[in-house]
Amino acid sequence: MKSLDRRDFLKSLAVAGAGVLSPAILNAESKVHAPRISPTLANQYPFFGIHQQGIATPAQKHIYFLVLDLHTSSRAEMKEVFQTWTAYASKLTAGENVAPYGKNLLVPPKDTGEADSLNPYNLTLTFGVGASFFDKLGLKSVRPKSLKDLPHFPRDQLREEFSGGDICIQACADDPQVAFHAVRNLVRVARLKVTMKWSQMGFNSYEGKETPRNLFAFKDGTINPSANELDKVVWVKDGSWLDNGTYLAIRRVQMHLETWDRTHLKGQNDTFGRMRDSGAAYGKNEEFEEADIEARDENGERIMPEDSHVFLAKKTGIQVLRRSFSFASGVDSRTGQFDAGLLFISFQKDPMQFIKIQNALGNVDRMNEYITHIGSGLFACFGGVSKKNGDYIGRALLG
Repeated sequence: MKSLDRRDFLKSLAVAGAGVLSPAILNAESKVHAPRISPTLANQYPFFGIHQQGIATPAQKHIYFLVLDLHTSSRAEMKEVFQTWTAYASKLTAGENVAPYGKNLLVPPKDTGEADSLNPYNLTLTFGVGASFFDKLGLKSVRPKSLKDLPHFPRDQLREEFSGGDICIQACADDPQVAFHAVRNLVRVARLKVTMKWSQMGFNSYEGKETPRNLFAFKDGTINPSANELDKVVWVKDGSWLDNGTYLAIRRVQMHLETWDRTHLKGQNDTFGRMRDSGAAYGKNEEFEEADIEARDENGERIMPEDSHVFLAKKTGIQVLRRSFSFASGVDSRTGQFDAGLLFISFQKDPMQFIKIQNALGNVDRMNEYITHIGSGLFACFGGVSKKNGDYIGRALLG
């Protein structure tokens, strides 16, 4: 007879032992499994609405971004997954567990529990799908022509492990454990249908309504479209399954902090085309004053360097909605330097908005001396979900 390994032995003991337990023990209610306490629900973002939250929503302080690959080619199975994710997401963003604790103590709880007693901390969950999602589910005929892998940009050094993917889940909250708890439970319930490809935790720090600073100490995301400009810049309005949705471009950008720290302050300002302390563009006094790339000094020379980040981006005349987060993931074993950088995220109604800006930066951008793009992805983020008629994430696509 083949000998049992330790795991099989323990499993056999559990099965054998269960048969002698009394019904009273099997159905006993746990005294430590109290209902989840949500002391403060102020400013929570409901999951249901015309658009998904986490896009035009004011950026929270933490993100857990996860990319998944399909482990099935069944449209029906993925429909079931998205239906379940909808039910879970509506509870998680409301500060509830995905399911209450059961009475049987010998069954694993449906909710992993690390957010028990925590309020939702403005949690938002945003879902998107990549081009490969359509290929694997036989949906090529309804894949938007714009949804394809981003092109290779100048200076890209992309790593396969940080690129592409079938599905993305963006969880943002003002508490990192709340964000992770949400993603963990969404993945857990879909384990047989999806596998994790890559993930990244990130953070923003700011006081009040100030613009967050990136790890180069410059304010990041100063110029974003106003609420009145979102239809023009962000939301898809074409009557398709993507109506009221948008495209999410993500880039994992490694920042070479040691090189940056050896650069004098004027060189840092010249790189961005902004003043590090105030965030004001060259030639301006306040952060939110619109940059004038044509402004000149008394000698007729341009005030803003023509290879600065702001000059090159502004010259395109194109807008996107930036929603980026910094990350610090320990030490890069290959270099002995910080593994740190920017999880660049932008939302736009047409991927060409991002592509044209990135191509304009190209080899010219002075910033290239200090950063390397090592990850890349493009996802179509569904429109919002209605509370009525059994709606769920992606229903317009999956039926």
